[in-house]
Amino acid sequence: MVDYLINKHPQLLVILILLIFVENPKTIWFISQAQALNKSNGSPTNTTAASAVLVFGDSTVDPGNNNYLPTIFKSNFLPYGRDLANKKPTGRFCNGRLTTDFLASYVGLKDYVPPYLDPSLSMEELMTGVSFASAGSGYDPITPQVGNVLPVLKQLEYFKEYKKRLESSIGKQETEHHINKAIFVISAGTNDFIVNYFTLPIRRKIYTTLSSYDIFLMEHVKTFLQDLWGEGARRIVVGGLPPMGCLPGVITLNSPNEFQPRGCIDKYNSAARDYNKLLQIQLFSMQSSLANFGARIAYVDLYGPVMELIREPTKFGLKEIFKGCCGTGYLEVTFLCNPLSYVCPDANKYMFWDSIHPTEKTYSYVFDTLHPILDFLLKP
Repeated sequence: MVDYLINKHPQLLVILILLIFVENPKTIWFISQAQALNKSNGSPTNTTAASAVLVFGDSTVDPGNNNYLPTIFKSNFLPYGRDLANKKPTGRFCNGRLTTDFLASYVGLKDYVPPYLDPSLSMEELMTGVSFASAGSGYDPITPQVGNVLPVLKQLEYFKEYKKRLESSIGKQETEHHINKAIFVISAGTNDFIVNYFTLPIRRKIYTTLSSYDIFLMEHVKTFLQDLWGEGARRIVVGGLPPMGCLPGVITLNSPNEFQPRGCIDKYNSAARDYNKLLQIQLFSMQSSLANFGARIAYVDLYGPVMELIREPTKFGLKEIFKGCCGTGYLEVTFLCNPLSYVCPDANKYMFWDSIHPTEKTYSYVFDTLHPILDFLLKP
């Protein structure tokens, strides 16, 4: 099957392994994130030092911005969102909440971070935080072009627009203070490798070694963070790469036998480890140089917690770690994971929801490992 896709339908192959997928733009399940999720419980009064949660990146933190884009990389249809409070899909590539949702709840802001492109957002929703992330995006400018999604620089433009909207409501000085107290979350990079470097030839021709491509990406990471800093960001959390070689779709498309035996693909995991080392050096350098100016820049280890789940699944109540809950769990993602797909009865026993994206339980565990970092960001 994989050889057939490579030879006959390479574009479909790219779609299958993209980290951030699908939706029918006319689906009846399309709903306002703010109305569907935060309306029932309201937005809790912020009792901490965080004024807002502002998010940038890819499908791991996109709550539905792609719903408003002319792209196939959407997920606002069932069974996505099956385990959300209202049981309806919103554009999250998950059965439930994302790590950023848990974060917003933890700091006392609200239970769900809505997509910025939702036209129905109230000023209250905007004030407490939004996500600018776009499924399928990455630091490399070529990566978002594959799926016609928002590049991180376009996400930055939307953030500047967001600031102007706040200024029109609370004034420039109060907006600056508000932004300084916000928590900024960036989660990207996986698509740059899975969708771009390892799949398309253009970057491999220019950057013949992974190390040279890593350096190229680090320049883009640095520029993006410097731009955020220039716009007032002071508390910044940047996620590293997960063990990409353990994603069910990656395993299926890179194994001699598509179904058995199944195990992580070391080439991808090695790439993630090397990238993460450089990212930590980059972030440490920025934190050191800007600490006296109020910077709190933190690296989030995603690789370690995910590998811990893989090594000791029974310890965490998991029964399936190398296939997703939706369909066969080997390739289903985006439109291949749809209302007609078989879905496992209990997603809490699965590490992955589809062949690429984690379940809410996995995201919850990853978030639990972040408490020390959040406490560092929030301390007086």
